Amino acid sequence: MTIRIRTPKLLAVTASVGVATLALTGCGPAVGGTDTASEAVDFSGVTPADSITFWTNHPGGSTDVEKQITDAFTAETGITVNIVTAGANYEEVSQKFQAAQGSNDIGDVVVVSDATWFTNYLNGSLLPVDDALAAAGADVSTYQETLYNDYLYEGAHFAAPYARSTPIFYYNKSQYSAAGLPDQAPATWDDVKANGEKLKAANAAASSFTFPPQDEYPAWTMANIVWAYGGNWSNEWDMSPMTSDATVEAVTFAQNGVKDGWANVASGDPADDFAAGATSSFIGSTGSLGGLLETAQFEIGVGFLPGGPAGSDDVVPTGGAGLGISSKSTPEKQLAAAKFIDFLTNAENTATFSASTGYLPVRTDADMSEVYATTPAFEVAVKQLAKTRNQDFGRVLLPGGDLTISTALQTILTTDADVKTTLQGAQDEMTSLYENDLKPRLGA
Repeated sequence: MTIRIRTPKLLAVTASVGVATLALTGCGPAVGGTDTASEAVDFSGVTPADSITFWTNHPGGSTDVEKQITDAFTAETGITVNIVTAGANYEEVSQKFQAAQGSNDIGDVVVVSDATWFTNYLNGSLLPVDDALAAAGADVSTYQETLYNDYLYEGAHFAAPYARSTPIFYYNKSQYSAAGLPDQAPATWDDVKANGEKLKAANAAASSFTFPPQDEYPAWTMANIVWAYGGNWSNEWDMSPMTSDATVEAVTFAQNGVKDGWANVASGDPADDFAAGATSSFIGSTGSLGGLLETAQFEIGVGFLPGGPAGSDDVVPTGGAGLGISSKSTPEKQLAAAKFIDFLTNAENTATFSASTGYLPVRTDADMSEVYATTPAFEVAVKQLAKTRNQDFGRVLLPGGDLTISTALQTILTTDADVKTTLQGAQDEMTSLYENDLKPRLGA
């Protein structure tokens, strides 16, 4: 099996575009009780349309498998699905979807990432999927709970999980062995440090552990260390956890790791440094696994993300994309779209999609035995789903939040900047983004 995907592009581009989108779409539907995206649709007596349009970027090189599953759906239901390549990535699909709101040429089902769906929600473009999926006969209880709830806001879900991933811990088994370390991922961040010091002393690689640079989404993967210490990037729309003692302690630990020399910051994708043997370990997307297994000239170890002094078990952030339904579509097309989403993500098809792309199965009843037989390391990623939690609002829902956090982390990890002062600056900027740009749109 070839797992081809890379870390989902959630992030810096989306953040900057999101701020602009808020400003440019001020004349769009208001967000609140009268928002068209929040109005219930009565599906009683509705007959599914005989054709719908699916806007996708074919995440993980999924063109062929999407067509395969879509053809099977048409054969079973008689509903034709017109697949449209709506962009090269999540951001482009989101922008095309928003630009099309003034026309009738719009996708009925659209791929939305975990950091683009909320902008679509703000503009009233997404239908809450709960009633539509119920009318389609979907059993949403078998969705991985954390993955489904990534699209939950104000009591409604605005997408269903589709192409999903998490970060996992990667390590070079040969370099670990040369340093006298056990063949296992570190259980805690103190273990990461202890291993790093031993790897450094053994001169196993240029770096023992590598953090991502600003444009490789440090706010995503480093949510792990912050949560492990009991911190957060935000508490819903309250940004004050950014400068809590726990968050400051976690980020200071990371900065000290670079200062002390057992860690460094990559100049590009840490996966490339790892594959070249230049670093002994890093935290990266499950989507990197297939490519690394193909390119690395050494045996790769994988494990759960490290815990920390907070003792919390749920320290794993999620990522990737889901499937939304256009609020502009007719009820007939919305019902057909819900049937298609349920089929595309059912137990059998999510396993097929996972085997083809490397994304995680989104249903708890998916049979992944064939995938595990060919790539045993992938089982680690699936089992780690039990340790996931929904990401902080300040990173994935606040337009500009991810970019603000990532910029602060880059400064902290590459300079002697005071951690709390730098995080305070990020907190102030994020609070301003919320109060001035987002809060008025939420009617809060």
